[in-house]
Amino acid sequence: MEYCSTCTGSLASSPPYSQDAASFPQDRRVECCSRVICAKCIQSYPRFASYCPFCQVSSTPSPLPQGLRDPPLYTSVPSLGSRSIPASAPPPPYKSVDDAPPAKNNKSSTPEFDEKAALDDTLHFLDHDHDTVQSLSLRYGVPPAALRRRNNLTSDHLLVGRKTILIPGEFYKGGVSLSPRPVEGEEEELRKGKIRRFMTLCKVADYDYALLYMEQAGYDIDAAIVAYMDDEAWERTHPNRRERNAEANKVKSRGLFWRGL
Repeated sequence: MEYCSTCTGSLASSPPYSQDAASFPQDRRVECCSRVICAKCIQSYPRFASYCPFCQVSSTPSPLPQGLRDPPLYTSVPSLGSRSIPASAPPPPYKSVDDAPPAKNNKSSTPEFDEKAALDDTLHFLDHDHDTVQSLSLRYGVPPAALRRRNNLTSDHLLVGRKTILIPGEFYKGGVSLSPRPVEGEEEELRKGKIRRFMTLCKVADYDYALLYMEQAGYDIDAAIVAYMDDEAWERTHPNRRERNAEANKVKSRGLFWRGL
């Protein structure tokens, strides 16, 4: 029993047709692969009468080589000359250099910009007993928002952690600082800077401990570092005395009750 290669229907179950129906197609066996296409499929798709859908080969003569099929038909594109392209607007006329108006002087055109660029910010050393954002705003005539924006102050209480503040030259035209020097004096700032440097180099966290070494060395930072290193070396070579001194300090720190008095 054979079956149709396209609809998989049985050829024996196909209804018989009378001999006078000459126009009705017959079952077709293709030559390329010997498959059978039933009459119903050929009637539904007349192309199957001369074409194999599996091998994609036509039985009718074709100018193409065997095994190739004709390309699909495409609609022709009109040539460029036959197209109706709307005319675009003409380009604007160009002016010659002689017709152009003379350029104005940049200094006269933007005097305000040059004046702002010429003024620098003013440095103000803070006195935390009196200086606040509001007081500085009144003394220099600068908006408080401009002071906060120029110094990156998200809150007014952060001013306590600053030693200096910048007065924007955009608003303050005087250029003269009302506090041009440190409040405690330059010598005091230099002394504190040496103490902080000693704490950083020797990795000392106690400020009083660093102050003791600096006072003994007469604020000579090199001599203070040498003395500190000598003391550290002595403590490493005499660990017993170090522990004994630590125990003595613990006894001294106890109250009268713990001493048995």
